[in-house]
Amino acid sequence: MTVRSTLLRTGAALVTGALAITLAACSGGSSSGSGSSDGSADGDLGTIKVGALATPAGDILKWVQDNLAEEAGLTIEWTEFTDYNTPNPALSDGSTDANLFQNSTFLKTYNTQSGGDLVSVGEVYLPAAGFYSDKYDSADNLPNGAKIAIPNDPTNEGRALKLLASEGLIEVSDDVTNLDGITDNPKDFQFTEIENASLALAVPDQDAAFVTATFALPAGLTEDQAIVIENTDSSYYNVLATTPALESDPRIQKLYELLTDQRTKDYITQTWKGLIVPVA
Repeated sequence: MTVRSTLLRTGAALVTGALAITLAACSGGSSSGSGSSDGSADGDLGTIKVGALATPAGDILKWVQDNLAEEAGLTIEWTEFTDYNTPNPALSDGSTDANLFQNSTFLKTYNTQSGGDLVSVGEVYLPAAGFYSDKYDSADNLPNGAKIAIPNDPTNEGRALKLLASEGLIEVSDDVTNLDGITDNPKDFQFTEIENASLALAVPDQDAAFVTATFALPAGLTEDQAIVIENTDSSYYNVLATTPALESDPRIQKLYELLTDQRTKDYITQTWKGLIVPVA
């Protein structure tokens, strides 16, 4: 699928009997080693290390840790990443046990390009993406030759172009991943390809820019500035990803269960009011 305000996460110490476990959110890098699945008490699954962007995935993981994980015998330690390029390599090299930031199409593209074998445990939420504009209040009002910024990675670039096509503004091939997939551009839109994490900054300089909620929210973009936004039937729900070796690990399975718990869904809905949509 990665400009935003700096978010600081501080660790909270949880004590269970004689065992002290620290939940830490580390900014920007990857953690070393992998989480332990050995617990000293009955029902203690141990610690799982999860790579995530701060919003919304980091917020969701922290909420689950604070409200559901202790009762389930799980400790979630999440590592904050600020772009889309580093979480998967960190998962592949064992720095993390799982990650939560990408949709299944992005995951498939990563595996194809890197020779990786990461797997999806299941869908968790949709970070609704849309085109934002400071200049126009409707996509229909975009003029001929309008300057439009879109992501430069194949998954999100194709996603952006398909969204424009769904509004009848351009036509694209079914397998569009870049500008070559545009089959008709009647208004002669001028596209600029930009790294995903920087698109929110491009809004003032463009007639419109495609931004996912992951980056729109921290940048202060509002739903009122969205001139086109995805529907909940989107195929770009973010997934919990892990390695084949850990796919059946009890920590992974319990984490996915907690992430899709109805209480977590209610938290997502109440917090982001439609810009982040929990899986049904």
